[in-house]
Amino acid sequence: MSDSIRSINHVTMADVAREAGVSMMTVSRVVNDKGDVSVATRERVLEAIDRLGYRPSSIARGLATRRTGTLGLVVPDVANPFFAEVARGVEHVAYAEGYNVFLCNTDEDPERELEVLGSLEEKRVDGIVLCSSRLAPDDLHIVVESHPAVVLVNRRADGAGANVAAVLVDDVTGGRLATEHLLEAGHRAIGFVAGPLGSHSGQGRLAGYAAALVEAGVERDARWVEPSSPVVEGGRIAARRLLSRHPELTALICYNDLVAVGTLGACRELGLRVPHDLAVVGFDDIPLAALVTPPLTTCRIPRVELGLKAVELLFVQIRGEPGTAREIVLAPELIVRGSAPSSHPAVGELEADPAAESREGATELTQAIHEPRRSL
Repeated sequence: MSDSIRSINHVTMADVAREAGVSMMTVSRVVNDKGDVSVATRERVLEAIDRLGYRPSSIARGLATRRTGTLGLVVPDVANPFFAEVARGVEHVAYAEGYNVFLCNTDEDPERELEVLGSLEEKRVDGIVLCSSRLAPDDLHIVVESHPAVVLVNRRADGAGANVAAVLVDDVTGGRLATEHLLEAGHRAIGFVAGPLGSHSGQGRLAGYAAALVEAGVERDARWVEPSSPVVEGGRIAARRLLSRHPELTALICYNDLVAVGTLGACRELGLRVPHDLAVVGFDDIPLAALVTPPLTTCRIPRVELGLKAVELLFVQIRGEPGTAREIVLAPELIVRGSAPSSHPAVGELEADPAAESREGATELTQAIHEPRRSL
């Protein structure tokens, strides 16, 4: 680089134009991949860009292309491993497309969710992936109308318009799978530690649970359903409350794996052995599910694939391409482990796990890590 060229951090389009012996308009056309530039001239400009280390201003490019090269990813709980893996799928595709992602946490709060979405609108992001939205249908409709491209994850649009793209899990089937597994193992008194009242995933899983009981001819007791915040401590509190009121329960289905881990803690506190005295089933199959004692039986959700599919649909909208699929539904898979085996063990049937104490310690540590910090 000649002495007349400024520092690499301050190289401008004018510097590139002088180096390549062309006009600034020509450099702009090359940078923005416009036509009307010969192959030889384009190569000369690209070589000058490479020599000087020129990096086009994202703001200037945004003005020219009407795009910012950014996406918003909104999740209800950034500490939940489920959403970390959804984010991995989103970021993988976004990076390949040259996009950056703003990750925003709403802390399960609809008001904060609206504030976050307003901030993303001010930043002029090109599109938003909105995960497990807790917004009321009318508010969701306003959000969809306010942003150029939106894809929902784990939430249908309800009254927000039939043309809103969504990537969903078949939660009703998931609830059925978990319940049918417990019924086949001999359980009849099956409770449900549900998630937040506004969770559409939770409502679907609860519907599957209820349908499976009805089809099996098992009477469903509405008192066996207890709402819970979707974190470890929420699960511990809800499960302890439910089991204290209804000691006849022999199995619990939990809204997610974090709630299930909290349920394991409640069982220890109440002197109940899992699965001898109580079987426990979770949802999601986060990595933690296989590490606790006993390992969790759970419905596996393809979390990374949720993110991949969502952002692929989002780019279809951003590019204005005709979308062949406005809604994608992914199937859950039941993973059977020690917390709810295929047959209900009699008292004393299973031998004690010699590693139980150390693994229980790991469970307690995990509970402390995932305990909500609402004051932050």
